[in-house]
Amino acid sequence: MKVLHIITGLGVGGAEQQLRLLLRHLPARCDVVTLTNPGPVADGLTADGVRVVHLGMSGNRDLRALPRLTALIRAGRYDLVHTHLYRACLYGRLAARIAGVRAVVATEHSLGEAHLEGRPLTAGVRGLYLAGERLGRATVAVSPTVADRLRRWGVPAQRIHVVPNGIDAGRFRFDPRARARVRAGLGLSEEAVLIGAVGRLTPPKRFDVLIDALPQLPPTHHLVLVGDGPEAPALREAARGAGVAARVHFTGECPPQTEPGNAGSPFPAEDATLPELLSAMDVLASPSPEETFGLAVLEGLAAGLPVVYADCPALDDLPTGRPTRAHRVPSTPQAFTDALRHPPAPRDRTTADDAVHHYDIAHSATRLTRVYERVTSR
Repeated sequence: MKVLHIITGLGVGGAEQQLRLLLRHLPARCDVVTLTNPGPVADGLTADGVRVVHLGMSGNRDLRALPRLTALIRAGRYDLVHTHLYRACLYGRLAARIAGVRAVVATEHSLGEAHLEGRPLTAGVRGLYLAGERLGRATVAVSPTVADRLRRWGVPAQRIHVVPNGIDAGRFRFDPRARARVRAGLGLSEEAVLIGAVGRLTPPKRFDVLIDALPQLPPTHHLVLVGDGPEAPALREAARGAGVAARVHFTGECPPQTEPGNAGSPFPAEDATLPELLSAMDVLASPSPEETFGLAVLEGLAAGLPVVYADCPALDDLPTGRPTRAHRVPSTPQAFTDALRHPPAPRDRTTADDAVHHYDIAHSATRLTRVYERVTSR
């Protein structure tokens, strides 16, 4: 089977890295088109042997991209087109239809109750989304929570398939040498408590809750925010206003892959990979009150960390009785202050939480393959 994946961009983000991880496990020949921003994940895909095409789209209303994308689909003679993220779903579904490809699948990565990919949902966005959805044959939801939202929007239940995000637990295995190097680069003693938060810096993630909580915590507590986004300047200003700027560390976008490091030598956090940063943390905090899956929470659990979180459908959807090291609290500064003042010590950093194994990436790839087979057989 020959499959074309169309995605809005290939910067460092959850949907983008999930695509790269899936392509390593899918039994199909896959190419990728990015509408804009090739970014580090495009480099990683190319290194994996995947053909990546940058369409050079200049904005949401750059209609010149549509005929270019249609021609590319026709020339590739693809059996199936799979779209990811809002803009790529709109243009990709339409281009596939024009090109004569009827087997079209879309994955909904970031649909919340009030936000879509970090932006407020409006009646116009919702109407356009539903109009585009009818051009495909199947919509993949990354959690039952997202599937329920799609049904309430009016997407027919028979078109919705749940394929949870997957994780490669081995990639996040605790590394004591990386912990020492990253903490040395941050200027932290071993006695310091490093609270970590991972995600795109946008208002719905509510990282301001952690900054508001930090002044109420002992001065040995530090916060590292892993990611970048439009709210970064406001968060830096909030840290200065709260008098904790020296205790809040911003890494920006971190490299997506673990590369061999210089053992024993400290390096700045902005040069560390996500697994290395997770090794340096003592607890992971996720204050977002509305998640579509909660991949950062699973990554923290895979690194052997205790986790304090406000919302995580991935944990909500676990079979009853499955153990987890995560503790749920309301998305308020006081609730996170109370939970983080004395975070539980990890029982064993070398053993991933049992919840992580439920979301193995190989299982996700198998479930997605079944969706492909069903869609192409029609």
